[in-house]
Amino acid sequence: MTSFAPDSIVLTRKLPLWYQVSQSLRASILGRSPQDPLRLPTEEQLAGHYGVSVLTMRQALKELEDEGLISRHRRRGTFIEPSARRGAPVRLLGSVDAIVAQQSAMTTELLGHGRTSVPAEVAEHFPDLAEVATYHRLRSDENTGEPTNHARNYVRPEIAARIDPEDLVRRPMTKVLRDLTGVDIGRITDTVEARLADPETAQLLRVPLLSPILHYTGVIHDTGGQVLDVAVIHYRGDRFSFSVTLDAT
Repeated sequence: MTSFAPDSIVLTRKLPLWYQVSQSLRASILGRSPQDPLRLPTEEQLAGHYGVSVLTMRQALKELEDEGLISRHRRRGTFIEPSARRGAPVRLLGSVDAIVAQQSAMTTELLGHGRTSVPAEVAEHFPDLAEVATYHRLRSDENTGEPTNHARNYVRPEIAARIDPEDLVRRPMTKVLRDLTGVDIGRITDTVEARLADPETAQLLRVPLLSPILHYTGVIHDTGGQVLDVAVIHYRGDRFSFSVTLDAT
């Protein structure tokens, strides 16, 4: 029986190996195509794929099993749950794969794209530019069709020239930047704050005007420190929570 082929990952010593592996595998599972097989490789095969011990791989798989993304059956193997709910809370531990996994978990509609003068709210990130490329997307729960957030990305024009807008329907912006444009992501800085829904957000997310929302700003830098993309996302306050774990080492 053919097994699902997960993406590869470059591991770092700054984060627990099991966490990096679980988030990379989670991103692969949530971003899979409908025709991909549901059976996962064996623990030993996955451990060899990621370059970790079987014990580490087992801990990573337990994380995904506890979340309901996979099921493990004695003698039969490990399988992706096709009906697993993908609206899990965002968990920020410093991994780009964690961001990719969360962004992969929804159905995406591209509402529009083009060029615009640099908006005041992101101007500090693009001091050398007069214009940026913009992409506006609406994300919905794939099971219920309920809108969960809408996002605007502001991207450097020379990077946007390498982006096919249709890729943003199938893939998160972070994954497009990392895997399809050839840029090297150095870090992502996230800011989350509580706000009240403005008329546009209330209409898109189907919530009452001035109801609580989570306002997220994610700034992607390359390895040289230059800002490549700024994402401004409005999440429904009744559908998302954010938790942050700080590594003391």
